[in-house]
Amino acid sequence: MSKDNDKQHVRCTIARRVARELRDGDIVNLGIGLPSLVANEIDADIEVLFQSENGLLGIQGLANEHNVDPDLVNAGGQAISAIPGACYFNSADSFAIIRGGHVDVTVLGALQVDAQGNLANWIIPGKMVPGMGGAMDLVVGAKKVIVAMEHTAKGQPKILNHCSLPLTAAGQVNVIITEMAVFVVEPKGLVLTEISPHFTVSDIEAATEAPFTISPALKPMAA
Repeated sequence: MSKDNDKQHVRCTIARRVARELRDGDIVNLGIGLPSLVANEIDADIEVLFQSENGLLGIQGLANEHNVDPDLVNAGGQAISAIPGACYFNSADSFAIIRGGHVDVTVLGALQVDAQGNLANWIIPGKMVPGMGGAMDLVVGAKKVIVAMEHTAKGQPKILNHCSLPLTAAGQVNVIITEMAVFVVEPKGLVLTEISPHFTVSDIEAATEAPFTISPALKPMAA
């Protein structure tokens, strides 16, 4: 498997596991990048309404080369498709939905997340970025916040004792899902609840700076 194919496999593995967190009837906002893959991984018997902060409720998934509509994109500018009956609205109404607490789950990527559920996902060191965008509203307004990301970056842990980058939000992350494991953020800290069959607990400890406890109900990570 090539390096690019391997990376895509990792990203799809994470997206599939995130999809298992979603429940019938949920309204879900997906961040750009890896989280956008989740829409393509939902089981056919689960009805989830995906919301895009630029003004759409009812995303079907990422568009393929056969159904690209140049006027239909998500907040990250990616071409998407919409379900029958999808609703379109302006950005102000979209953020009223978000800030009003009507989003059940938001899924975001992260540069760093820590043991207190703090999230840093917008400033990339050495690069110019326009700002954190709607992430600061989503992580506060959504009922459940899932961080979906690769476990490390260039071999360095992304799950830290304390975030060193400027925070997007403090204490708002509920679940962290990587290709290696699933953590739940509890008041006492991180709890390892699932582990990929391709890794050991020692592997997780070596790749994670933050301390964590192991759930007595630890189980293999769902595929």
